[in-house]
Amino acid sequence: MIVLVQTWELHLEGCHSLKDKRSVLQSLKADLRRKLNLAVAEVAHQDLWQRATIAGATVASDRRVAEETLRAADGIVEAVNGARIIATTVTEA
Repeated sequence: MIVLVQTWELHLEGCHSLKDKRSVLQSLKADLRRKLNLAVAEVAHQDLWQRATIAGATVASDRRVAEETLRAADGIVEAVNGARIIATTVTEA
């Protein structure tokens, strides 16, 4: 069994309030859950308007499948309008 966790540090240039940020992140997290069955949470910078760090975890019996899932998640995060990826990391849990 393989458990991989990927974190994305994001700059949300279009957000001017926590309400704006919440709207963007809720939509992103829902897409990741619905499309990839990823466990997702905001893990840092909860009090900043234009910064967010989210983490997604996947479990698979094969490392290749887990890595493909995270690559697909990368594509979804990159496609978010108004969000720019600053940094990303993948760790095995």
